[in-house]
Amino acid sequence: MVKQRTLKSITRAVGVGIHSGQKVELTLRPAPMDTGIVFRRVDLCPPVDIPVGVHSVSDTRMATTISPGGDPGGPKVQTIEHLLSACAGLGLDNLYVDINADEVPVLDGSAASFVFLLQSAGIAMQDGAKRFLKVKKPVEVRQGEGKKLMWARLVPHHGYTLSFEIEFDNPAVAATGSQYVFDMGSGAYKKDIARARTFGMTADIDLMRSRGLTLGGSMDNAIVVDDYKVLNADGLRYDDEFVKHKILDAIGDMHVAGMPLLAAYTSFKGGHALNNKLLRALLADEEAYEIVTFEDAKAAPKGFAELAPAW
Repeated sequence: MVKQRTLKSITRAVGVGIHSGQKVELTLRPAPMDTGIVFRRVDLCPPVDIPVGVHSVSDTRMATTISPGGDPGGPKVQTIEHLLSACAGLGLDNLYVDINADEVPVLDGSAASFVFLLQSAGIAMQDGAKRFLKVKKPVEVRQGEGKKLMWARLVPHHGYTLSFEIEFDNPAVAATGSQYVFDMGSGAYKKDIARARTFGMTADIDLMRSRGLTLGGSMDNAIVVDDYKVLNADGLRYDDEFVKHKILDAIGDMHVAGMPLLAAYTSFKGGHALNNKLLRALLADEEAYEIVTFEDAKAAPKGFAELAPAW
């Protein structure tokens, strides 16, 4: 059987929210089978639980934000995508995330710090069968026209791959790889994807800060690019770090479904909003998906039944 996974022990981190600039304390705890990933706003009285789910997403501007029932006026937790990406990369199904503010700390701007935290706590196999969201027919969402066109699609696939293409009118970004395909069954998430950092252009950062955003952003937790070059003294971690970060984000955004996908995901210039629209479109069509388990681990796609070597 391909089994569900949670943590073996509790682990903690302290950091700042990239948009709020607030200091945040995060505690990751094991959770029972079939719990899913649940954020707990422990700074509120009484504490508020916000289970991760497609319809819990209440905002997708600049980051993925969840609220109880998707209520935009309710308690929220924003910028969840990097932590969810790490959970997906390590195959975690059940987790409590205690947080004392409304934003997940950005840490180093990638998923690598979350991978380290989760691996430090250890991964525990549980007795229940791991559930997968199997795509049975193509689903696509599109937005804009001409140069503003962007789209994302899911098609049936015995495994889980993600393909992304970016297009930025910036020489520094354009000089790097604009396309990347990643296979989630490869066991290479930590090596090939997790270290890719979020990024921003200097002109955009100035505008966002004037609107009260990216108040916690710095070159310690983001790649900063002017009109011609990367400004970080240590340069890029990957030659194609920009597109790899978009893959990292997409992995986290799609993990909002609450289970790994069996599908081939492809996106052209997409982002948090389009990813959530894609998942909603998928779940709105009962003929487009089914939830499956693998009682025989040999029947699962390659790499899905094993723990990655780093664990």
